[in-house]
Amino acid sequence: MLDYDKEAGAYDATRGGEARAEAAADAVLGLIPSRPDRPGRLLDLACGTGIVTRRLAAARPALQVTGADRAHGMARLAAARLPGSVLLADSCQLPFPDATFDAVTTVWLLHLIADTAEVRAIVAECARVLRPGGVYVTTVDKAAAHDVGSDIDAVLASRPRRPAPDEAAVVAAHASDSGLSPAGQAAFLGHGQGRTPRSTIADLRRGCFTVLRPGDPRVERFADQLAALPDQDRHRPDPRFRVRAFRKPADG
Repeated sequence: MLDYDKEAGAYDATRGGEARAEAAADAVLGLIPSRPDRPGRLLDLACGTGIVTRRLAAARPALQVTGADRAHGMARLAAARLPGSVLLADSCQLPFPDATFDAVTTVWLLHLIADTAEVRAIVAECARVLRPGGVYVTTVDKAAAHDVGSDIDAVLASRPRRPAPDEAAVVAAHASDSGLSPAGQAAFLGHGQGRTPRSTIADLRRGCFTVLRPGDPRVERFADQLAALPDQDRHRPDPRFRVRAFRKPADG
């Protein structure tokens, strides 16, 4: 996994910036019922730099939005965007009582977790802190979204892969185990996330492809094939990310 304390400063610029954040926030909010009749609370877990969290708060002024992240560098940037509303927290052991939030979101978190038991624990914690009738919203199938049928994907087709911890069916099973029921789905465009051959080579060498660690001889074999592709700096199509929602049963 990347060191997100070190990544924090360049994170937004290298991952679609405000355009992607706006698309993500719109998709997430479309799955969270609006309750103008009363204020509610939303937890954006693994909020990163807060670039999406800030938009969630701005779009729903009635919601009290809290951001949480375990990386100090990310939380520091998020706190600058939402003063007084961001804290450090372990996603497997949230510092909140049961039934605290009307909605919990995890945008680009579950795909980072290699341990199936840990993914299950995160979903269970999100369910625990939801109020009855509350909604858990999460991105799913992130790695698969990047396979857009390009020449880059053809080169990388034979790369080793681990089972996707955020596969939609797997996340749905974890949610069901925690008493949550499916409550909708959406998708949004990953603006600025289309790969180029040159950027993919850099990602390979940085260890962004989790099974291929830096120093693995296969990295340079793939790098050589990518370097032979035309249009080294032309972006291939942007991915479309998927979002799923799950609801906690209402009392009674």
